[in-house]
Amino acid sequence: MTHSPSSQHVILTGDRPTGQLHLGHYAGSLRQRVELQALHPQYILIADLQGLTDNGSQPEKIARNVLEVMADYLAVGIDPLRTTICLQSALPALAELTMLYMNIVTVSRVKRNPTVKNEIQQKGFSRSLPTGFLVYPISQAADITAFGADRVPVGDDQLPMIEQTNEIVHKMNSLLDAPVLRHCTALLSATSRLPGIDGAAKMSKSLGNTLTLAASEEEIHRAVSAMYTDPGHLRISDPGKIEGNVVFTYLDAFHPDRDKVAEMKAHYQQGGLGDRQCKNELEECLQTLLAPVRERRQKYIADKEMLMGLLKQGSEKAHQRTQETLVAVKRGLGLPVMF
Repeated sequence: MTHSPSSQHVILTGDRPTGQLHLGHYAGSLRQRVELQALHPQYILIADLQGLTDNGSQPEKIARNVLEVMADYLAVGIDPLRTTICLQSALPALAELTMLYMNIVTVSRVKRNPTVKNEIQQKGFSRSLPTGFLVYPISQAADITAFGADRVPVGDDQLPMIEQTNEIVHKMNSLLDAPVLRHCTALLSATSRLPGIDGAAKMSKSLGNTLTLAASEEEIHRAVSAMYTDPGHLRISDPGKIEGNVVFTYLDAFHPDRDKVAEMKAHYQQGGLGDRQCKNELEECLQTLLAPVRERRQKYIADKEMLMGLLKQGSEKAHQRTQETLVAVKRGLGLPVMF
């Protein structure tokens, strides 16, 4: 199996199409992907099968959001000529690799994965836990290894997934005639976990505390106006805290003038800077950031035939790459290769 030259890494990222993408996706990974596509081969997987692991009873939700996510990608600047965008369910090698890997991972190991444990609790699963959801870290390992990816942009809450992927790589390679699978490294962004606009948790579609990339001017205004600040900052003259202050977290993540944000922080902490003024600065920043994204997105989502054509092209390219990995693994295990 042929990999890219050592001077180039292979990047894999992806998203579950459970809804439109939001600012958390943008800060955590999307803008990093735009930069990486100019430097390295990059694959982006629309993970519809993984989306079904906790939406199995409502497949229509996943189906209708595939092209919504595709439009989000193009709107933020991901170039299908530089980045291969593909659909998970169109790549049968991923499912077959997942099955092979499941046989070398114990149930107790999957249950110890802290990301899985946290998400099971967050989603309220108990005895109703879907089997597919429990083992989705193994599916993610299949995704990463199938593309030969050695760099994976993730939030820090996904680091246990990278650790488990590398465990699978080590174990599987030890069973093969010669190593086939590559170990991978997480690429963390400067803002790996963006809190929701309510300040209570990370921005999450399932928690309803997001600001989508398609947000209107009014939606942005309402979201910023409702953002959590410092409850002890009752008067403008009062010294305020920036720790846990969602407005300043977002200014750090999105404002282009770092010096201005630093000055605002110092002013707020000593007193004399009001929450409304800070929110106005943030709103102007987000309106400027999202207006062109929203405009491009409206154009793309109106042409679903074009979006589906691009996704099909990318999936055909990815099919060839992932099949190469599957064949190499099966041959290394001594399994017959029929196709």
